[in-house]
Amino acid sequence: MLGMDRSLGIDLGTVSVLIYQKGKGIVLQEPSVVSILRDSGKVLAVGEEAKNMLGKTPGNIIAIQPMKSGVIADYEITEKMLSYFIRKVCGDSKIFRPEVVICVPSGGTEVEKRAVLEATMQAGARKAYLIEEPIAAAIGAGLDISEPYGNMIVNVGGGTSDIAVISLGGIVVSESLRVAGNNFDEDIIKYIKEKYSLMIGEKSAETLKIEIGTAMELKEELFTDIRGRDLVSGLPKSISVGSNEILEAISNSLKTIIEGIKIVMEKIPPELASDIADKGIIITGGGGLLRNFDQLLSKITGVPAYLAEKPISCVALGAGKVLDNIHILKSGLISMYK
Repeated sequence: MLGMDRSLGIDLGTVSVLIYQKGKGIVLQEPSVVSILRDSGKVLAVGEEAKNMLGKTPGNIIAIQPMKSGVIADYEITEKMLSYFIRKVCGDSKIFRPEVVICVPSGGTEVEKRAVLEATMQAGARKAYLIEEPIAAAIGAGLDISEPYGNMIVNVGGGTSDIAVISLGGIVVSESLRVAGNNFDEDIIKYIKEKYSLMIGEKSAETLKIEIGTAMELKEELFTDIRGRDLVSGLPKSISVGSNEILEAISNSLKTIIEGIKIVMEKIPPELASDIADKGIIITGGGGLLRNFDQLLSKITGVPAYLAEKPISCVALGAGKVLDNIHILKSGLISMYK
């Protein structure tokens, strides 16, 4: 019984890792960042501590984000990161190894999925199951996906946007885009550099996105100050930026996500289309928190769009709920590590 209590649902995201522990809820939410010594590859810090080193490390230390666009970019570092987080949650016990449900984007290849499973087992899992992110997000958002009704989910994470229509516990149509929250940050850095000849870091871009970012023009524009390095003088400089500028900066990435949503909607079987028209589109993931993103979706699709109650935690919560129903959801789980 003790072993079962250590069951974990893991959202292995590009930006952060969230872990749900059976009976306890979300027990960990840390950035997907690892700091290592350049020469020896020795791990110095993982998660929050490592993120604080991003862009500030001396030459012999590198801060790595081992996940890129929802898939493993550095297998060894991902395994070390997972191992660290699992130990942090479960302790060092070799006897009670956890059963793990881990999430992957719906568009991942078999090789990418296999890599996630293997890294999870190497990191200390007793058994590892994979579930596709849109299914986990839908379950975490409280949708009953086992019924013969259509549910539409738009999960905008850091590295991927997963759009899917789910019915009877499985994905009917889906689209996985490698454009998401991180792209908004990159767009903002590029825009500020080109317009103001000012170099800002990822953290500053993320702050701009959160504080004044919007998916639609606002009646009353918001402004905030941002500091960076002037590319002409090389000196620190502060400027004021408006929400309409941020909208202009991220417009192409937004357009890509909207196009993906339109592609999925065009493929929905008529029987399920009427369900979605009634029930609306559910938005999950941190990228979905962009101001007015729900309104933009409603306006473009003509279908009501709602932000889930805990958008950032939905995938991990869904993976956690799957732990209670592994026998029922075997069909919806992609694969189990054998």
